[in-house]
Order: sequence, then C-alpha cells, then structure tokens
Amino acid sequence: RVTKEVDSTSKEAKSFLKQQEKLQSSAPGSLPTVSGVKRPSGISSLLGKIGSKKQKMSTLEKSKLDWENFKEEEGIVEELAIHNRGKDGYIERKAFLERVDHRQFEIERDVRLSRMKP
Repeated sequence: RVTKEVDSTSKEAKSFLKQQEKLQSSAPGSLPTVSGVKRPSGISSLLGKIGSKKQKMSTLEKSKLDWENFKEEEGIVEELAIHNRGKDGYIERKAFLERVDHRQFEIERDVRLSRMKP
C-alpha cells in the first residue's frame, strides 16, 4: 500500500474526495441483500489480482496525454487551433509543398509523353 500526502487544496486531493463521496453515496444501495451470494475465495481473488497485468502506457501515449491535459489546464486549445490554421502552420506548408510537387510531376510527365508520340 502506498500513501501519498498532498495539499488539501490541490486538484488531486479534490478529485480523491469527490471519488470517496461517490463511493459512500453508492455503497448502501449497492450491497446485495440476498444471503446466498457467492463471494470469491481469498486465494483465488488474490491470485486474480496478482495475475492480472495492467496495461502499460508507452512514452508517446503518456506525452500525448500530458500535452492534452496541459492545453486544457492552460486554456490554449483555441489559440493553438487559430495559430496553426494560418500560413505559418506546419501542416499547411507541408500540404502546399505536396501540391507543388504533384503539379510539377504532372508537368514533367506530360512533357515526357509528348516527346514519345512522334
């Protein structure tokens, strides 16, 4: 068991308290009233918990998640979208260069084909 101390006004502490409130409010209604309900035996449930592997997160997935959280916390999502739409945006420049390259290829192809016909 790991214990972690955080400031009571931190975001993590607030989310933990909300989670605890949800668990307490749903706990009384969620308990089964039938006495014949089977519970998992102690050893098998422990082995199940130990044997179940947690899905690992790659560095790229973690970075993407962190970047998305940062954008939301700072409120810069719209600002980034506006900035990237302009002529200075990387994606726009790449798309422009691809269109130019494709157009140049078509011109060269037409010249080659016109020289082959005679």
